[in-house]
Amino acid sequence: MKILFIDSNHNLLHETLQKEGHQCDLNYGWTQQQIIDNLYAYDGVVIRSKIKITKDIIDKAPKLKFIARAGAGMENIDVAYAESKGIKCLCAPEGNRDAVGEHAIGMLLSLFNNLCKVDNEVREGKWIREGNRGIELMGKTVGIIGYGNMGSAFAERLKGFGVNILVYDKYKKNFGSEQIKEVSLEQLFAETDVLSLHTPLTDETHYLINDAFINKFSKNIYIINTARGKSLNTADLVKNIKSEKVSGACLDVLEYEMVSFENLDSTALPEAFQYLTKCNKVILSPHIAGWTVESNEKIAKILAEKILNLNL
Repeated sequence: MKILFIDSNHNLLHETLQKEGHQCDLNYGWTQQQIIDNLYAYDGVVIRSKIKITKDIIDKAPKLKFIARAGAGMENIDVAYAESKGIKCLCAPEGNRDAVGEHAIGMLLSLFNNLCKVDNEVREGKWIREGNRGIELMGKTVGIIGYGNMGSAFAERLKGFGVNILVYDKYKKNFGSEQIKEVSLEQLFAETDVLSLHTPLTDETHYLINDAFINKFSKNIYIINTARGKSLNTADLVKNIKSEKVSGACLDVLEYEMVSFENLDSTALPEAFQYLTKCNKVILSPHIAGWTVESNEKIAKILAEKILNLNL
């Protein structure tokens, strides 16, 4: 097959495909128009998040047999339309699930123990102990929404912390175990201390975490979002941090990210974002939860295997 690579990936991906006789064109610098103008010549395309593969783009690529995303989310591909045209759509959430699970744990422990705040203080010569008493994860109830690759990886890593693990997944059943309890949304609202979101971005999950949703929880909660920025309404989050309904937040993703996830949209950084940057109850990272040295290689390996195993 002739395969177009739009975004850079670990070399293992294209090298593996080339060894099996496929032609891989690494055109990372192509503009969107160049991609559209040339896609007709390709059997497959490998992307990350540089552009959205829409119905119009798909219609300009009659030879296309597959679209492969080097990552987990598929929101930048019109999957339903592609599949209706017989085009296989692939992703590799198995490759960065471990990284996301570890990152979520790391952010939560950092928040509970004021690690970002105290690191800055000590560097400034401040030695504040009583003002920086942390809280323990032990004994807390952690509620997880979404039990796919990311949610299950996070749950596995929680097992050694002595926490109660509750999981709600609208589309999965009978996944509970001795340590992981499958619950209704109502039970999640009633018992959760820490909420972690692990859902794809869809019409259903857009702004899922909003003011009304947050205030259905019986307790004041901490929120972790390593999923997609637009699944959480930032202004509503800030409102509830100010009211102390939300005790703190760990955000690896923000609704202000550009389509490529490579930067923030500088034209869309309102007051709510400015508040987050100054709030010591919030830990922020630039969409790197799944972005490790190991995950880069694992994603490439898994995606190569899926492409080679396609029954075309």
